[in-house]
Amino acid sequence: MKHFLLIWLLGVLLLPNARGQSNEKATISGYIKDAANGEGLIGVSVFVKEKSTGTTTNTYGFYSITLPKGKYTLVYTYVGYQRQEKQVDLTTQDVKLDLELKDEGVQLQDVVIRSQGEDENVKSVEMSVNKVDIKTIRQMPALLGEVDLVRSIQLLPGVSTVGEGASGFNVRGGDVGQNLILLDEAPVYNASHLFGFFSVFNPDAVKDVKLVKGGIPANYGGRISSILDVRMKEGNAKKEEINAGIGLIFSRLSYERPVFKGKGSFIVAGRRSYADVLAKPFLTGDLKGTIFNFYDLTAKANYQINANNTVYLSGYFGRDNFGSKQFGFNWGNGTVSGRWNHIFSNRLFLNLTGYYSNYKYSLGTGDDPKDAFQWNSQIKNLSGKADFTYFLTPDNQITFGGQYIHYNSAPGKAFGISAGQRTDISLEGRYGDESALYVANEQRLGSRVTLQYGLRYSLFRSLAPGDLITYEPTVPGERLEPQLPGRRVESGVLKTYGNWEPRFSAKIEVSPRSSIKLSYNRMAQYLHLLSNTAASSPLDVWTLSSSNIKPELADQVALGWFQNFKNNAYEFSIEGYYKNLENQIDYVRRSDLLLNRFLEGDLLYGKGRAYGAEFYLKKNQGKLTGWVSYTLARTERQVEGINKNNWFPTRFDKTHNLTAVGLYQLNQRWSFSANFAASSGTPATYPTDRFEIDGIAVGDNYFDTRNANRIPWYHRLDLAVTQKIRKKLFGKGEAEWVYSIYNVYGRRNPFSVYARQNGDNSLQTEAIRFAVLGSLVPSITYNVKF
Repeated sequence: MKHFLLIWLLGVLLLPNARGQSNEKATISGYIKDAANGEGLIGVSVFVKEKSTGTTTNTYGFYSITLPKGKYTLVYTYVGYQRQEKQVDLTTQDVKLDLELKDEGVQLQDVVIRSQGEDENVKSVEMSVNKVDIKTIRQMPALLGEVDLVRSIQLLPGVSTVGEGASGFNVRGGDVGQNLILLDEAPVYNASHLFGFFSVFNPDAVKDVKLVKGGIPANYGGRISSILDVRMKEGNAKKEEINAGIGLIFSRLSYERPVFKGKGSFIVAGRRSYADVLAKPFLTGDLKGTIFNFYDLTAKANYQINANNTVYLSGYFGRDNFGSKQFGFNWGNGTVSGRWNHIFSNRLFLNLTGYYSNYKYSLGTGDDPKDAFQWNSQIKNLSGKADFTYFLTPDNQITFGGQYIHYNSAPGKAFGISAGQRTDISLEGRYGDESALYVANEQRLGSRVTLQYGLRYSLFRSLAPGDLITYEPTVPGERLEPQLPGRRVESGVLKTYGNWEPRFSAKIEVSPRSSIKLSYNRMAQYLHLLSNTAASSPLDVWTLSSSNIKPELADQVALGWFQNFKNNAYEFSIEGYYKNLENQIDYVRRSDLLLNRFLEGDLLYGKGRAYGAEFYLKKNQGKLTGWVSYTLARTERQVEGINKNNWFPTRFDKTHNLTAVGLYQLNQRWSFSANFAASSGTPATYPTDRFEIDGIAVGDNYFDTRNANRIPWYHRLDLAVTQKIRKKLFGKGEAEWVYSIYNVYGRRNPFSVYARQNGDNSLQTEAIRFAVLGSLVPSITYNVKF
């Protein structure tokens, strides 16, 4: 019945428009690529002068427009590239027109930030979306001079983090596990190296970065907060290219080139840190042999079988290693994704994707046969999805498709050895699958109004084998007691959840340079990240929905004003949003989340709300470019048994968040950049009194308040200078030095504030402000390209 309803909805969307079509129509379609390297360009504006209508290229650079037969002038524009006009004759037949756009080059009077087509932020129905070009990210100051994608998006409106070195990021009131991070459509479960100081994305291999915070289209699902969609480069299809960089903490190298006589290309990029290698001569005694490093390898290849078929294969493999002879700890992601683009006709486009993703971590002591401990955990999933795009008319673009995901979670395979006796303390794995079908239509109503509406249906099944355990209710806020023995199920379905997820967006153009947009979306999440620490860590537990854990749900509405000034030189937007969240997970006091068979008894459930306003001003052209953003927001939860059942701010709530990015191109050789960030301190819970037991002071919160205090404000300034070297490397190519200072005025930004006993007086306690970085961090990096 559910599948029938989706098919019926597709018919409702298609048939009224199909009946209105004339047979006297023709279609122009094709791919638009970068003339320098053959990469498909995403979001190029294709405008039909005679009809005052147009479209944009999709993720693979493909476009299609169906028009009444005749002769037309098409205008192709993309910020940072030369504008092209083409005369097209559609009087007799369909036309396939592939184009390559040339880079405008660095012209000091018109330096640009490339992120989208001209006026795209005003004319597109998309809202609550930020796109940052990787070339812009490269110019921004970074910690130890290493370009970092995740740190860069934290400078966008609506995005924050709980502190320096914290893994992940928070978007519009969502926690870290509520962001879906995709690398070529495969999910990445932990996007951090070195406990959050660097991300897993190699800038040499990244092509496009898109953050979707609201108005989420129907083709996305699985998380309730945001989508970070990262697309890898396809490899230079024009010539051989090598990029390398040598920094203070790690180096990187990438190689790309065309293959099969230009019908294909590939890129391979790798990074490796070497702090442990540099420190090795100084590590003696118990520290001898200590390792602390990370590495990653990113690769992608593509091959154009013919004009209508292209295949892609990409992968990421990375790992962090920390430890000594006595103790070891490592974690890492692995993804493989394969895609097939097929053009059924000049109006129907298919992207078929299959991927495998695995996140695994382990820790343990040495290999002493009499005294040892080892723990391994992982979550892996296998998925297949089909996404269709049907260019019905210039005013109607239909998308539809489906996805299937199989989950295999191993929360803990562990054993301990004491006095030569081995004890297995492993937990049983959990299994599930998620299916989804969706359909949507982007429809123009006249020249000023565009609608995007759709529906997604998701179905989750918790699968056997497993134990069905019920928990006896106790005092609200206290641990639930399991009713044993549970019922054992060896095969079949343990629990099923289904959710309709409607999506709607609208754009009303007030003038050629301004528009009003509004959106609504409902999202469902069946996979949950459990963490009761101040910030997310690699040891956090991913668990599936079950008979006791319901899916998380979120409904978000947003309204915004978008305005361009001085021929796209400036962009301005203001957005307000309200998000209602259900089945939000919290924890009992002193909860135990690791290697706990009865974990579900330590979980509490409540509701949440997040609301705020985001202001964004961006300068696209001139010697000085950049942006300023300010977010005024509130994120709260209400959980029975916590804070006397009253609403309380979440750990990642920040009332004020101000960021600024400036990029200045002095001349062909010298450029400068600066970042500034300032935000309210995050909430904290402090003890109001204490118990004294055997000379030990134990803090207590007598009034049972949650997050009633805040740590001091956070603020930081970063600077960078890039010097291009005129002398070519090996007679060709180019090179540059990047000098940067992170945290210029050396502020000790607090990550947390906690109480401890004073060592001189056991009955006296003191407040300690913990800062991850307490001084400025200078760096120098050497980059080459040839």
